[in-house]
Amino acid sequence: MKLNDERLIKIVPSDRQVMLQMTEFYAFFHFTVNTFTGTEWGYGTESPEIFNPDQMDAYQWVQAVKAAGMKGAILTCKHHDGFCLWPSKYTKHSVKYSPYENGKGDIVKEVANACKKAGLKFGIYLSPWDRNQKTYGQGKPYDDYFVSQLIELLTGYGDIFSVWFDGACGEGPNGKKQVYDWQRYYDTVRKYMPNACISVSGPDVRWCGNEAGDTRTSEWSVVPAALSFPERVAAFSQHSDDPSFRQRIISSTEEDLGSRERLAQEQHGIWYPAEVDVSIRPGWFYHPEEDDKVRSLENLMDIYEKSVGGNATLLLNIPPMPKGLLHKEDVKRLKELGLEIQKRYGRNLAEQSEIVVKGVNEWMAVHGIQTDDYDTYYHGNGPKAEFKISWNSPQKISAVILKENILKSQRIEAFEILSINHGKLKKIYQGTTVGYKKIARFPQIETDTLVIQIVDSRIEPTLSFIGIYEL
Repeated sequence: MKLNDERLIKIVPSDRQVMLQMTEFYAFFHFTVNTFTGTEWGYGTESPEIFNPDQMDAYQWVQAVKAAGMKGAILTCKHHDGFCLWPSKYTKHSVKYSPYENGKGDIVKEVANACKKAGLKFGIYLSPWDRNQKTYGQGKPYDDYFVSQLIELLTGYGDIFSVWFDGACGEGPNGKKQVYDWQRYYDTVRKYMPNACISVSGPDVRWCGNEAGDTRTSEWSVVPAALSFPERVAAFSQHSDDPSFRQRIISSTEEDLGSRERLAQEQHGIWYPAEVDVSIRPGWFYHPEEDDKVRSLENLMDIYEKSVGGNATLLLNIPPMPKGLLHKEDVKRLKELGLEIQKRYGRNLAEQSEIVVKGVNEWMAVHGIQTDDYDTYYHGNGPKAEFKISWNSPQKISAVILKENILKSQRIEAFEILSINHGKLKKIYQGTTVGYKKIARFPQIETDTLVIQIVDSRIEPTLSFIGIYEL
C-alpha cells in the first residue's frame, strides 16, 4: 500500500526524538591528538606523548556554549585516529598513556561533569573507523573491540543524550575495509542508554547532507524509510580529508525528501528528522591560522534561523586549543550569538494579543498557543485554517515562529502570513513546511492585525505555538 495522507499522519516521533528536537541547539567539541599535530584526520600512529592540554578547563568550554543558548554538548571521545580521551582498558592509544595528569586524566569525565554542573546534556561521538586498531578490517574481532569501548562510554559517564556515529570507513592494516555491524552497535546503545538518540549513521536522526551549514527550504521529518540505511549514509560521507567537502551544499536532486508527492510512491515512511552539523571555523579541529576566520555573528544567526528555525537541530562545533581552552574569539562570538538570539526572540508579541481562528460561521478564540508546549494546541477540522492576531495599537513585526504539535506528526504543507492595512490584505511571507519549529523572517512591517493561513496540510493541521517578534 502506497503512503497517503492518512498513513503519513500516523508516523510520529519516539520520545527520544522529541527530546532531541526540543534540545534544538547543541555543541560539538572536536579534540584529540589532531589538535596537537595540526591535522584534521589523524593516522593512528601519533604518540600519546604529544597529548598534554596543560590548561584544560572543560567548565570554560561548557560555560561558553551555554552563553550561546546551547542545551547540550557532544565530545569526540575517539576520532578516526583511534586515540581515546578516556582511559580505555582496551588500548594503549589513550589519555592514560599521555603526560596529561601523569596518565590519570579523563577528558570524557571532565566534560561530562562540567555539562552536568552547568545543566547541559552530554553526548558522545565514537568513530567507527579506528586507524590505530590492528583488528580493523577483520570483522567480528574489531566489532568486539568497538562495542567494548562503546560500553565503557555508555556505562561510565552518567546520562547520555546523543550517541553520534559517522560513516567514515577506510582500509585496515590488512588492506580490507571493516563491514560495520550497525545493528549490534544500535542494540548496545539501546541496552545501556535507551533514551539516547543515535545520530547520523543511526535510526533516530539523519544528516542534513553537508557540513557547510546549508539547509533545505522544506525540511521534512517524515521521509522514506530507506533513508535510515547506514550504508547509504556511509556512501555519502567524507572518505578523505578533503576541505572542499566541508563547503558542499545540497543539490536540487536531494531537495525534496518528504512532500506528499515525493512519498506517494513509497510504501514505508519513518520519522527521521534532520541535524545540521557545522563548525564555527573552516576546520573541525583547532588551527591557529584560522583564528581570524571565525564565522561572523550574521552568518551564525542565518544558520541558526534556517536550521533550528527550519525543522532541524543545529550541532555547532567549537574546537578547543592544545592548551585545553576555547579561543577567546570563539568565546566572544558565542556570547554575541546568545545575546542576539535572546534579543530577537526573547519577547513574544503574541502574548499581548488576541488570537482567533476562523470557524464555519464566525471567528473563535484560540487559547494556549501563545505558550510553547504540547499541553494545549489547535487541531483543525479540515486541511486549511486561518488565524488572526490583533493588537490595540500597531506593532513592528519582523518574524513569526510557528510550531506544529509533532506528537501528532508533521502535517502542514503550505502556509502564508499576511498583514491587514487599511482593510486590505498584503502577503508578507509564503512558506511550506513547519514541523517542530519554523522561523519566518521578513522585512519589518507595522500593523495591528496579522493573518496566518494554513493553505494545505495532511488531513487536519495542528498548531501548538505562535510567536511574533520585532527584531
